[in-house]
Amino acid sequence: MMDPVTYILCIATFVFLAIVLYRQKKNVHPNYPPGPPSFPIIGNMHLISMEKPYVTFQELAEKYGSVYSLQIGPQKIVVLNGHETVKEALVNYAEEFAGRPPVPVFVDISKEHGLIFANGNNWKVMKRFTLSTLRDLGMGKRTIEDKIMEECQCLVKIFTAYKGAPFENTRILNAAVANIIVSILMGHRFEYDDPKLQSLLKIICDNIRIFGSPMVFLYNAFPSLVRWLPGSHRKIMPNLKELHAFIRETFTSQRNQLDVNDQRTVVDAFLVKQKEEKPNPEIFFSDANLTSLITDLFAAGMDTTSSTLQWSLLLMMKYPEIQKNIQNEIEKVIGLGEPQVMHRKLMPYTDAVIHEIQRFGNVVPTNLPHATTKDVTFKGFFIPKGTHVIPLLYSVLRDKEHFERPEEFYPQHFLDSEGNFAKNEAFIPFSAGKRSCAGETLAKMELFLFFTTLLQSFTFQAPPGASLDLNPAVGLVTPPLKHEMCAIPRK
Repeated sequence: MMDPVTYILCIATFVFLAIVLYRQKKNVHPNYPPGPPSFPIIGNMHLISMEKPYVTFQELAEKYGSVYSLQIGPQKIVVLNGHETVKEALVNYAEEFAGRPPVPVFVDISKEHGLIFANGNNWKVMKRFTLSTLRDLGMGKRTIEDKIMEECQCLVKIFTAYKGAPFENTRILNAAVANIIVSILMGHRFEYDDPKLQSLLKIICDNIRIFGSPMVFLYNAFPSLVRWLPGSHRKIMPNLKELHAFIRETFTSQRNQLDVNDQRTVVDAFLVKQKEEKPNPEIFFSDANLTSLITDLFAAGMDTTSSTLQWSLLLMMKYPEIQKNIQNEIEKVIGLGEPQVMHRKLMPYTDAVIHEIQRFGNVVPTNLPHATTKDVTFKGFFIPKGTHVIPLLYSVLRDKEHFERPEEFYPQHFLDSEGNFAKNEAFIPFSAGKRSCAGETLAKMELFLFFTTLLQSFTFQAPPGASLDLNPAVGLVTPPLKHEMCAIPRK
């Protein structure tokens, strides 16, 4: 016989689960996207790879279609798969899918300030300010190109100092790319071994890796419970406080020296707007917004481009014949002169390889989460306002309808039969629509100039006996796994 206490607990558990199931079913619209059956409490968490959720998301699309639903803990999520579906949502229904959901870890770090995780009027004002300021500061123009070319030469000197010996390139590439965005944001440039720069880069890289970790996956599903458990998720806020302290110290110093007639950085431009903003209930140019905006642009402007460059050098080591073809094109078009952005149109093979590096590397595979800003009927399915939506970039950049060999590194994806560069409409590594990357123009310029300068100066080889692993690391951004390389000088 079951004792009375156990009997009552069993009944209470049964009633609780029944209520949860009833509420789940009651809240589902008849035309809500289909999905796998879910368990009480955990939903579909048992189906999802916590380290590579994007792989699971694509596998589930093969069974449930290009628009399907999941439940992760108590959170209902809609996943969009494939180029046609993702692009239709983000471009044709741009306003409806332009929101950000209140993902617990991102709410903690931004409080909806800044650009990336903001919503509503704050997001619109910050985006308009960011795009106009970057344009005014020369993004896509010769002034920024000159800064990148100077940094390229600094990078060449660092690589040359290794004299062909093996070394790990993450720290160096992070520093080179960070110097570009930091100079635009704050007017600084750091030496690569500067302790302050290395500390800031470590904070950003650690947090971005942690954002993609199993503990953060669990935290986002059950924040009230997991918040108190030990784990990597508890390192995020201390890391962020240190980064924010540096940013506030920088803009406080610049505020004291501000010349409204000589705005040289994003911080300068923001502080001028702050002076001009009239007091009202909705203040946009606040110190909190400035701190979050600089954090957003610093992290986004460094990690994705650096990760792509890491993929580029690893893939050149893996495919030496492709590396040689690029070097031949560099010699034909550029010779011994400095690479310039204008050369890109004259170098179809190199351009195709860079595109394929971005496609294959796929450094933000899950994309940043979107949310519906209003009730929307999409592809025949009803998606309520406020629904968490994942427009899966992994599925777009590996869409079999648009890429002949989606699982392989194959530059011919971007070349026609005569060797000319060929655009591919499914190439959207910067996402699309209203939430597409604000720094796309800058990133394209950086990738071309850094990549061609490095291949003009070096041949990249694996250390003797080393095997090259093309699996990605775990994180919100996915660089290759740590590895060493040899940069053999060509001059």
